[in-house]
Amino acid sequence: MGYDYNTSRKKLALPEYGRHIHKLVDFIVNIQDRDERNKATRALINVMGNLNPHLRDVVDFKHKLWDHLAIISEFKLDIDSPYPVPTKAILTEKPRIVPYNQGSITYKHYGKVLERMVKKATEMPDNDEKKVLIEALANIMKKQYLTWNREAVNDSNIFKDLSELSNKLINISAQDMKLSETRDILLKTKKNKKIITKKNKPQQNN
Repeated sequence: MGYDYNTSRKKLALPEYGRHIHKLVDFIVNIQDRDERNKATRALINVMGNLNPHLRDVVDFKHKLWDHLAIISEFKLDIDSPYPVPTKAILTEKPRIVPYNQGSITYKHYGKVLERMVKKATEMPDNDEKKVLIEALANIMKKQYLTWNREAVNDSNIFKDLSELSNKLINISAQDMKLSETRDILLKTKKNKKIITKKNKPQQNN
């Protein structure tokens, strides 16, 4: 007497639904009467939804179930689907290449976004709003510097980098502006890391 092992069975298109669902789909594919085939399909869709309640959090989860049904049937199920039936070609189509910005970054530890913000600041008229923005940007730069370099930095170095990022349109000295103390930035960063670690730490049941 031979044994029916999974290794000798047909490979499941979507294993998460189990072999019984796949067998039911094969059965429905072979129902001759179209109305009966549609009724059986709608009943099976409800069962598939109950087996995967996590899909209810997915946008258009019903649409997702009908797509899964088409995949399980190897696109052989001829029914009146409420959604456009996907094709095998679409599923096997290679994803489009995402174009990445190849623009160079002057200082990687500051990032491209900060460079753009500095450029925006150079375009602003000279007023209190511009001064507040520049001070905020300089403090962000100091924090980023300490995050990536893990060593003390003088404010004059930050102002020098700021001048270079702005094409020398923003020129500030340590006498003009006082940035946050290094120890305060490091202490705040350390506290934030502890808070994040505590939030992500698994809760133990008593």
